[in-house]
Amino acid sequence: MIDLSSNLLGAAGAGSATAIALAALLLRLSLGGLFLAHAYLKYFVFTPKGAAGFFASLGVPGWFAYLTIAAETLGGIALILGFQTSLVALLLIPTLLGAATLAHGKNGFWFNNPNGGWEYPAFWAVTLLIQALLGGGALALTA
Repeated sequence: MIDLSSNLLGAAGAGSATAIALAALLLRLSLGGLFLAHAYLKYFVFTPKGAAGFFASLGVPGWFAYLTIAAETLGGIALILGFQTSLVALLLIPTLLGAATLAHGKNGFWFNNPNGGWEYPAFWAVTLLIQALLGGGALALTA
């Protein structure tokens, strides 16, 4: 554990085991909610058939869209519950790296570029790695 006692925030509890557990919980809930939102978008807005068509337009077999929707849904639920958090976070990283390279890579770095650059999905992949390293944190069913 890092000694932050000489830091103003450290004196208020930052860096403590409790603060780290709460940080892992907040990250886990945020990541899980984002995955559910993206699954919702693919299922209810784009539709699975439309998502499959988009994947095919990227040169990826269309059926990967169905796997992605399932991974985002099940992964999101698992993260929110804190079920096998570290493993689930690691398993979801390829989904974001695929999005960063295949769907957004040609659009440049900035996500506000037309059709979104790779900035956001790459950062999301890094947050998944951080979650995997932190574990589930507070209120997790398993690490």
